[in-house]
Amino acid sequence: MTLDEYQQQALETAIYPEGQRIVYPTLGLTGEAGEVADKVKKVIRDNNLQFTDERKREIAKELGDVMWYCATLAHDLGYRLDEIARMNVEKLRSRLERNRIQGSGDNR
Repeated sequence: MTLDEYQQQALETAIYPEGQRIVYPTLGLTGEAGEVADKVKKVIRDNNLQFTDERKREIAKELGDVMWYCATLAHDLGYRLDEIARMNVEKLRSRLERNRIQGSGDNR
């Protein structure tokens, strides 16, 4: 499955108020990313940093929710996921070529 195919299928279940485009998936994205972080935190707290197959699967399911919100947000912004991925790879390649892969800030 390509990213664009995933996005098309994800959009079939994107049911939220028209007036909340961009805002709704942005809030959902941050919430789901927090759930990923929380599951990783609990591996540290409860599992002595042991990422069992079960724990990895639970984290992967949350990552799927993150992807859904990325797909819907990208659409609401007028982008296909393939375009977003391409832009990101180009940005990272440019940083690597200019020896700016480390550090902070979007425009380094």
